[in-house]
Amino acid sequence: MIGRRHLLGAAGAAGLAPAMPALAQPAGTRVLKMVPQANLTSLDPIWTTANITRNHGYMVYDNLYGMDAAFRPQPQLAEGHVVEDGGKRVVITLRQGPKFHDGEPVRAADCVASLNRWMKRSPVAQKLAEFVDELSALDDRRIQFRLNRPFPFLFSALAQVSNSPAFIMPERVARTDPFQQIRETIGSGPFRFKRDEFNSGSLVVYERNPDYSPTAVGTPSLTAGPKTVHFDRVEWQIITDASTAAAALQAGEIDWFEQPPPEIQQLIRRNRALSVEPVDPLPLIGIMRFNHLFEPFRDKRMRQALLPAVDQGDFMQAIVGTDPGLWERSGVFTPGTPLASDVGMEPLYGPRSLDRAKALMKEAGYTNQPMRLVGPTDILAPSAMTQVGADLLRRLGFNADIVLTDWGTTVQRRTSKEPLDKGGWSMTFTSFSSFDFVDPSAHFPLRGNGANAWPGWPDIPELERLRNDWFVAPSPEEGKRIAEQMQRVAMEEVPYVPVGAYKSLTGIRRDLRDRVPGFAIFWNLKRG
Repeated sequence: MIGRRHLLGAAGAAGLAPAMPALAQPAGTRVLKMVPQANLTSLDPIWTTANITRNHGYMVYDNLYGMDAAFRPQPQLAEGHVVEDGGKRVVITLRQGPKFHDGEPVRAADCVASLNRWMKRSPVAQKLAEFVDELSALDDRRIQFRLNRPFPFLFSALAQVSNSPAFIMPERVARTDPFQQIRETIGSGPFRFKRDEFNSGSLVVYERNPDYSPTAVGTPSLTAGPKTVHFDRVEWQIITDASTAAAALQAGEIDWFEQPPPEIQQLIRRNRALSVEPVDPLPLIGIMRFNHLFEPFRDKRMRQALLPAVDQGDFMQAIVGTDPGLWERSGVFTPGTPLASDVGMEPLYGPRSLDRAKALMKEAGYTNQPMRLVGPTDILAPSAMTQVGADLLRRLGFNADIVLTDWGTTVQRRTSKEPLDKGGWSMTFTSFSSFDFVDPSAHFPLRGNGANAWPGWPDIPELERLRNDWFVAPSPEEGKRIAEQMQRVAMEEVPYVPVGAYKSLTGIRRDLRDRVPGFAIFWNLKRG
C-alpha cells in the first residue's frame, strides 16, 4: 500500500507554521473570507470545466432553472413554461425584475445567445442541440424552443449543475466564440465580480449585488430556491500553503478553508470554534485520464494494461487519509445514486498485480516509448492522485516525464492536442463533483465523440450509441440497463480509469450557519 503523500512541509506537519504572510484583519460580520480549493485562472465557466471556475460562475451568473438536492429542476430566472405540440414546442417566460450587473434587464435575446454558446460545449447541451430545430426570442420575456422531437431532459439540462452550466450572460458577451474565453464578467447573479481587485494567485473579490432579484419559488437546495445574500463582500484568499491557511483560520483571519488536507483537518478539529464537515453529502470521483491521440495510450491494450495495477485505495487514501469511512470503490457513476453498480468492474475490483500489468504492457508492444504525466501541486485531490500515479508509472517501468505545475497551468495544458515533442501530454488526474457523474447526460469523461470530447479525446462510437439510447430510454429500468452496458464498454475501451470516490471535507467557522451543501455556495450563508 502506498502511504499518504504529505503535502505539507516539516514545520506544517509538526504543527501550524509559525511564519505566515500578512493578511487582512479578522473577518467582520459583513465580510466573508475563504481559501478556495485552487487559484482562479479562467473566468469563463463555459470555456473550462475546472470546478473553481464553475464556483466562480455561480457567484456571478444565474440560470433559467436551478437544480435541487434531489436533482429536480426548479425555476430561477424563469417564471414558468408551457409545453405544446406533443412536447415539440416549449415556451419559457422570464420573471420580471432580474437585471445584469450593468443595470440592463435580462432579456430573452440574452438567454438565446447564452444557450447557443452553451450548446457548443456542455455534453448534455450538445445532445439537446440535436433536438433543436429553432431557438428564438418571441419578445423580451419569452424564449421558444422548436424541437424536432420531444426532449424529456430539457429542464434538467437547463438546470445542470455540472461543469459548463447554462449560465445566462448579456447577449454581447454570449456571442463570444465558445472556444475562446470571454472578456467581460457580467451576470445577473447574487454577487458582482470585482475585476479591479482581481489578482490571480492572490485575491478574488465579489460584492453583494444590491439589485439581485431572487426567485420566490421553493427553498434553498443546491442551486435551486431563493438565493439570499447576507454578506456585503466575499474574498477568496489564494493561499497555497495548507499550514498557513490553517493558521489564518485558527486566528479568525479567514472564515473558511475549502479543502484542508487530512493532517490539517486533525488540527482544525481541536478548535471548538471550527468545524470539519462534508462539502457534499455524496462523494466526489477521482479519475486517471489518458490522451487517446498519441502513443502509448492511443492503443487500448496499453490502457487496459494499467487496470490490474490500479489500487483505488492507494489513490483515495492519498487524498483523505486512512479513515475507511471517507472513501469507497467507484465505477463510472457516483456511488449511492441510482445508476451506480459493480457491473463490469472486475478489472478494477479483482486482485491487484503489478506483474500482470507489466506482462500486458509487453503484449501491447511497449518498448520504452516516452509518455508525460501532467499534474498540479496546489490543489488537494488532483495533486495527491498525481503523486500516487507518478509512483505507479515508475514501478511499472514507464519512460515517464512527470511535469508538476500549478492547477491553472495544468488545466490550460491539458487542452493541448500537440504531440509530446511539442509540449503535449499522455496522462492526467482530476476529480469531479458527485452530480457530474450521476448519469450519462453531463458525464464529460464518459463521452466517446473524438475531437469534440473532453481533453483526452477518445473516439468510442459504442459509448456514443449507448448514450443516445439512454436519452430516449422508455423506462428507468431500461435506462439503468443501458448505463450498466456503458460501464462495461468503459472498462473494455478505457476512456479513463476510475480511481475511487471520496468525501471532500471542508473547514469552516462554527458561527457560519445555513450553508447550502453541494459545493462552495455563498448564498444563504450567514454569521450568527
